[in-house]
Formats: sequence, C-alpha cells, structure tokens
Amino acid sequence: MKKLIRHFLDYLKAERGSSPHTIKAYTEDLYEFQSFSNKNPKDIDNLDIRSFLASLHHKKLKKSSISRKLATIRSYFKYLHKEGYVTSNPARLVSTPKIPKNLPKFLTVDETFSLMETPRGDTFKPTRDKAILELLYSSGLRVSELTTLDISDLDIKESLVRVKGKGMKERIIPIGSKAMEGIQNYLAERISLKRKSQALFLNNRGGRLTQRSVRRIVLYYSRMVHLNSDLSPHTLRHTFATHLLHEGADLRSIQELLGHASLSTTQKYTHVDIGHLMEVYDKSHPMAKESKE
Repeated sequence: MKKLIRHFLDYLKAERGSSPHTIKAYTEDLYEFQSFSNKNPKDIDNLDIRSFLASLHHKKLKKSSISRKLATIRSYFKYLHKEGYVTSNPARLVSTPKIPKNLPKFLTVDETFSLMETPRGDTFKPTRDKAILELLYSSGLRVSELTTLDISDLDIKESLVRVKGKGMKERIIPIGSKAMEGIQNYLAERISLKRKSQALFLNNRGGRLTQRSVRRIVLYYSRMVHLNSDLSPHTLRHTFATHLLHEGADLRSIQELLGHASLSTTQKYTHVDIGHLMEVYDKSHPMAKESKE
C-alpha cells in the first residue's frame, strides 16, 4: 500500500500541481488510514472506511478534520480506480459528516481603514507592511499566494497582479489605487536592501517573506488598533469578498477574483447583515419607497 500511496502523491505533484501543504496533509491522512486498516487496497470496502471515521470521532476529532480525511481517501481511491488498481471506489458509498456552517469573520469598513492606516513611516518595514495589508484587502489574496509573488507578477502600469492559486492555476486580479500606491512606496524602499531576489516581499535579510511572518505582521497591527485577537490574513480575504458583495458585486465575479473552483465555496459570503439588507430593500423595493412618501 505504501508504494501505491507514493504513486498517488507523485500524481498530485506532477499532474495536479498540488502545493507542498496539500501533499503533506494527504500523506499524513493516508498513512493514518493505512495504519488503521492494515489491508491491501483491493480488500478495503466502505465498512473499513466507516470504521476509520468512527475511530476519529471517538478521538473527539473535529467534523471538519474528519471530512477532510474522507475527502483524501476518496481522491486516493478515485486515482486507484482510474489506474486499474481497484475495481471500484468504496469511499463513494460513505457520506460526509455534516459540518456546522461557521460564518467567516470579517472587518467593518471603518475597522479595515483603521488597520490600513496603522503602519506609519517611510522606511523599509512600515512601507512593506502597509503594502502587504493593502494588497491582502485590495485583491483578496491567500497568504500563500501573497508570499509566492515575484516582482514580475506585477503590472504596475495596468494595476494588475498575476497570482498562482491552488493547483498552480493562474488568475489576473486588479489592484486598488491605495494598494498600488503602497506597493510603489515599498518598492522604492526595497531597493535599499540591494538584493537580487525576484520575490516581491522580502524580510530584513533580503529573503522571501514566509507565510508565518505575514501572519505575525497582520496580527501585530490588528492588536495595535484593538481588533480581533485572532485576526489573520484570511480575515482580510473574507473582508475583501464581503465588502464586494455589500457593494453589489455578483457571486460569479467574486468567485473569479478569489480563485474558487466552485461557486458553492463563494456562497458563504451571502451572510450580509440585516442592516445592509434593509438598506437595499429601502432603496430598491417600490412599496418601500411608496410607504415613506
């Protein structure tokens, strides 16, 4: 079974362009399942998979984690079936655990503006940090997408950025004027490091900034303005999508900007607050207008 798992992981890397993070998660999930079942894949049925999920439930694992592991097993057996190693995919007969829908956290417009204005100064660090915050909010990037950006991915003249998303799928995203201004200020200071790195965002030593460092930067400035203690780069991505929706952007457009493969993933942003709904109603519904005359 280990050999087949390696073949599957090689397939994910070569054919699907999966990220190192995804490969690591799949590896851990599959070896955990292998250790539990201790069977040849040809002999595994849906009851074996259900028993594995039940064991995870008894360990008090979150439903989201159990669901992810089932998705891994499904993908693995789908590959084995496609390659002729097994005659069917037993994971297809196993239902996914129902996961409570947690609404994504986002900032208000005032909170967002307050955060954007927090980095102050015209030296390397504050200009870099401001550019990072502005770009995360302006374009809704994942932190992994932000840290893999190279200078060549920027089109300063057209205010666009080329992003490599999940599965190495590229998309072109507009950059807002404030974010573009922040990036240009940062690039002017970046020259002082005198490094030949193609990476857009650098640390103080001239190396590519890591995802962990970006998370620390976002958390540092959020605490300075007394925002949520668990604010993350992903919160700014949620904020980007939520504000677009509130201003009338359609879900398909938001889906394209976020790089979601499925529209169902984007639909979680339809959690607009009742105040916004009432405002839209008052402005748009003929009877609402009439009643106020």
